[in-house]
Amino acid sequence: MKGFMNEFKEFISRGNVMDMAVGIIIGGAFTAIVTSLVEDVINPILGCFGGMDFSNIVIPLVGEASLKVGNFINAVINFLIMAFILFSIIKAMNTAAGKLKKEQEEAPATTKMCPYCKSDDVPLGACKCKHCGSELELSDEEKAALEA
Repeated sequence: MKGFMNEFKEFISRGNVMDMAVGIIIGGAFTAIVTSLVEDVINPILGCFGGMDFSNIVIPLVGEASLKVGNFINAVINFLIMAFILFSIIKAMNTAAGKLKKEQEEAPATTKMCPYCKSDDVPLGACKCKHCGSELELSDEEKAALEA
């Protein structure tokens, strides 16, 4: 039993589980905002054009049973708005990440790798590796940069 509890503690304390929990909590709060937007803003506006509020659309069945079609329509509208907002956020994040990655790729290299000790922070134009002291040959680009 103690091993099970330790394993459970390790599982719960992982970063991805905590991230997921935060995402679910924020998602719940965001759902309340979208629901309010649909019910309090969009449905009244749509009601002006159609002359009715979707939440009042009910199909009576036998006895007191009824199909609340309007609530279903509200749920579909909630879903579509939520999907559009998430799509917009993800698209904006991907665009920003793409620009950042492009800027990083376009930035000129300022260091090179030593072929002997494999240190990757040897400054361009260096004739000796600062880690192992090996003699380094300059590339044609480095020679051109030094001459300019």
